[in-house]
Amino acid sequence: MKRFGLALILSLIILSLAASAPAQTQSTLEKIKNSGVFTIGVRNASAPFSFINKQNERAGFSNDLAELVHKAIEKKLGKQIKLEMKETSPATRIALLTSMSVDLITETMTDTRPRRDSVDFSLTYFVTGADFIVKKGSPIKGTKDIAGKRIGTQQGSTNERVLREKYTQAQLVTFPDQAAAFMALQQGKLDAYCNDAIQLWGLKYKSATPDQWVVVGDWISYEPYGFAMRKNDSDFRAVVNNALMEAIEGGEYFKLYEKWFGTKSDVPYPMNQTFKTFLLYQVVPK
Repeated sequence: MKRFGLALILSLIILSLAASAPAQTQSTLEKIKNSGVFTIGVRNASAPFSFINKQNERAGFSNDLAELVHKAIEKKLGKQIKLEMKETSPATRIALLTSMSVDLITETMTDTRPRRDSVDFSLTYFVTGADFIVKKGSPIKGTKDIAGKRIGTQQGSTNERVLREKYTQAQLVTFPDQAAAFMALQQGKLDAYCNDAIQLWGLKYKSATPDQWVVVGDWISYEPYGFAMRKNDSDFRAVVNNALMEAIEGGEYFKLYEKWFGTKSDVPYPMNQTFKTFLLYQVVPK
């Protein structure tokens, strides 16, 4: 009887542990194959990377690169896959990714060591750094001028972290998205807005009065952008990286760069040779 009781207790413990253990999740490629949908995390107002244009369509450089990844996934799985875009933000994107609400974050997300504790990144597809955008005539020219000033930044961004850690004299004001921050700057509620330089140039050129705004500073941070994905999913990461490498090696990447950042684009931001060399070094020989 005692043996029976002990066996029963052990059985109950084992069943309890099995019930509390997390179910084995499927890989991203399996999820996409089974659902027939590839969902990416994008932004509504991060021109020229990911934004909603005047035709109320999603557009942008990183969105176009994501289309190339989409095609690579269809080729890998041997079937048509629907591409869906879901809005994300610095405050929500990792949670949406890890909860499997999105499969890939393709908007402007900096690859950092702390973030690698939660997600994996693709190769670097763009490099920039954080600056400030101010109204023309502002006394703010860089970090030496921001003490006591109202500086806006996005919640959960690397720029917010750097400002909190290194520039404690500034009066930091956080916003859920870039559009809200720039609106506050336009209304005089901020003295400057801090974000990645290329995004600030996007705000300047996309505004109704570009000549009224100036991008200043000398990069308070280094911001290498990568596509973020769930950790330890090597098969999916290989598909993403191979798509980006093929775009770089085959020249499609540079055509898209010219489209969004060339001299005839809405946000001119010519590529220098150093960045081009860096991109090519990331391409693994076939």
